[in-house]
Amino acid sequence: MNRRESLKAISIGTLSAGVLLEACKTKPHDEVVVENPEKDSDRLAVEIERDKKLMAETFFTPHEMATITILSNIIIPKDDHSGSASDAKVPEFIEFIVKDMPAHQVPMRGGLRWLDLQCLNRYNNPFKDCNSQQQLEMIDEIAYPETAKPEMQQGVAFFDRIRSLTASGFFTSKMGIEDLGYMGNNPNNWEGVPTDIIKQYGLENVKF
Repeated sequence: MNRRESLKAISIGTLSAGVLLEACKTKPHDEVVVENPEKDSDRLAVEIERDKKLMAETFFTPHEMATITILSNIIIPKDDHSGSASDAKVPEFIEFIVKDMPAHQVPMRGGLRWLDLQCLNRYNNPFKDCNSQQQLEMIDEIAYPETAKPEMQQGVAFFDRIRSLTASGFFTSKMGIEDLGYMGNNPNNWEGVPTDIIKQYGLENVKF
């Protein structure tokens, strides 16, 4: 199993049912045209207006968004099969979800601050300004609940949440759906009655 398959298994295994149900719309989230949501004729007007209102709001600071982008790309990196989480607009998805589902706001903001404080104490830099090795060292301490130290439990809970949000965002995007190999409902390619069946019933001279 390669790294992407491992990450996919881990991520899908931690999907939040509530987030996934909210994210699974008719269209992949990165195909929805938020500038002109009236095109979504299958949605109620109140839903369109609410989404427009949420899209116009900002919750995360630029610093927090930069941290979320790094974290999501660590969880689902770019490889030769498909792009990274940020290529699939996962940070933007997470920004929308925390506005749409406010229960995520305090845990996410608190977790981001916890991560920065840990890195400031260890490396004299917030997480986003640490080098790649330092970032991965920090993540290794919170990514595996079974082996994490007791004092890392707040970080474990935070990373579990952002891993779930990242997986939900990526695998409900166009890129993520293609990464899964999901074909959806496709029409059959009718090539006529098979020759052996026609011969079996003596219908060679019948036009279909």
